[in-house]
Amino acid sequence: MLNWLQMGALLAILFRLGHTFKLIASTQQELRRAIHHLGEHRVASSFPSARVHDESTIGTDHLTRLSPAVNR
Repeated sequence: MLNWLQMGALLAILFRLGHTFKLIASTQQELRRAIHHLGEHRVASSFPSARVHDESTIGTDHLTRLSPAVNR
């Protein structure tokens, strides 16, 4: 039979392993999302109309670079 110190150490190891497995699962989920997002982006840019739309769209980051008030 395990003494209290050994039981505490075993529980701490199991608790830490539980957190490690949750971290691995969430990392896999984020990687799947990123791969799916990249796949959608590649499909969208393979169509000529989507490519023209992407190139002609001006976002807020472009406007801040062009604005003389921001660049002072």
